[in-house]
Amino acid sequence: MVKNIKLSHFIMGGTQILCRQYIKGLLFLFAQIAFVIFMLFFGINSLMNFVTLGTKTQSYEYDETLGFDRIVEGDNSMLCLIFGVMTLMIIVLFLVVYRANIKSAALAEYEYKVNRKIVPFRAELQSLLDRNFHKTMLFIPVVGILLFTVLPLIFMILVAFTNYDKAHQPPGNLFDWVGLQNFKNMLGENELLSGTFFPVLIWTLTWAIISTISCYIFGILTALLINQKGVRLKKMWRTILILTIAIPQFISLLIMRNMLNRFGPINEALLSLNLINEPLPFLTDPIFAKITVLVVNLWVGIPYTMLLTTGILMNIPKDLFEAASLDGANAIQRFFKITLPHIWHVTAPFVITQFIGNINNFNVIYLLSEGGPMTTDYYVAGKTDLLVTWLYKLTADEKDYNLASTIGILVFIISIIISLVTYRNTSSYKDEEQFG
Repeated sequence: MVKNIKLSHFIMGGTQILCRQYIKGLLFLFAQIAFVIFMLFFGINSLMNFVTLGTKTQSYEYDETLGFDRIVEGDNSMLCLIFGVMTLMIIVLFLVVYRANIKSAALAEYEYKVNRKIVPFRAELQSLLDRNFHKTMLFIPVVGILLFTVLPLIFMILVAFTNYDKAHQPPGNLFDWVGLQNFKNMLGENELLSGTFFPVLIWTLTWAIISTISCYIFGILTALLINQKGVRLKKMWRTILILTIAIPQFISLLIMRNMLNRFGPINEALLSLNLINEPLPFLTDPIFAKITVLVVNLWVGIPYTMLLTTGILMNIPKDLFEAASLDGANAIQRFFKITLPHIWHVTAPFVITQFIGNINNFNVIYLLSEGGPMTTDYYVAGKTDLLVTWLYKLTADEKDYNLASTIGILVFIISIIISLVTYRNTSSYKDEEQFG
């Protein structure tokens, strides 16, 4: 029997069956047979279609029996791409099972040679409720992540390397692989696309920096003001600010959008008080619109920083302030030497998260200004559009899925670089124990 112990390298489960682990061996053998059948009847064809993304275009031919043209079905490039990705994932999954089969065969060989005793299959099942219970609990979440997160994510990444746009919509038309052409167009080769991408990128980063810093600074100042000795009704002031979190953000933004309309309550009030001669273009002038979205964002952003800072202020040792006062430090010095370092040490990861969140802050921009005002200088983008809102318009309005996917990848690269570089240079990362 020992000379045939490597049988599982060629016939999955073979070694286990020889070692009388019949159920486990048959399960591995069934997995191999199912994989071979899948590849023969579906997998190989899916991989071929994945390479070509389809070769036969949908057409029409005259049907003499019906007396009019009928559709002749062709290939669907989108299904070719999806099924190709699914097949690749199944191949990877099979390799994982194959590796598990080899490890199981080696263990079965060891147990048979050394102990002459094989662990029964029932005992291995029971271990899934004991020492291997973590595997049991993680199985369904991992399957869900693979199906509903990893598969769509890989599909959308691959779309960036195709010409899947409004002119290549399946099943009527096929789309094809174009390599890095979309990235080249976005970064310089296509004047209209690059002339939209870089201004929108600059505004996106400007918006993220200003909105993050402004909410952070005003949030800290608000927390310090409320927590000052002598301020009454502190809980009431905190509750009022927390209401902006309790109320769904889209409701607040839509209300603000109506209030800032050309004929909205704010303009009407200013006109009736003779403070202005004509309505202010809060959302119709490029400069006004950018200032407006930044100011409104304070309303929804300050409370988060205020709450976090309040918790930190309550946990700073009072002895530090008393010692600093005895040494002659004034209020400003105590703030910059004690309060601010403690706040920054704790909130640095939060600030980075807020910054990345603001790069992708779809709600504030789209619900307030819809990215407007629109301009002919840009391709399907307005003066206040962020990359994420431009991506949405390209997808929902223009069906330029390849361009939207390209922007999504570029946003991810920008976000991950900024996150890693900034976090590794914060005290939260460098000196973890300093304020412990």
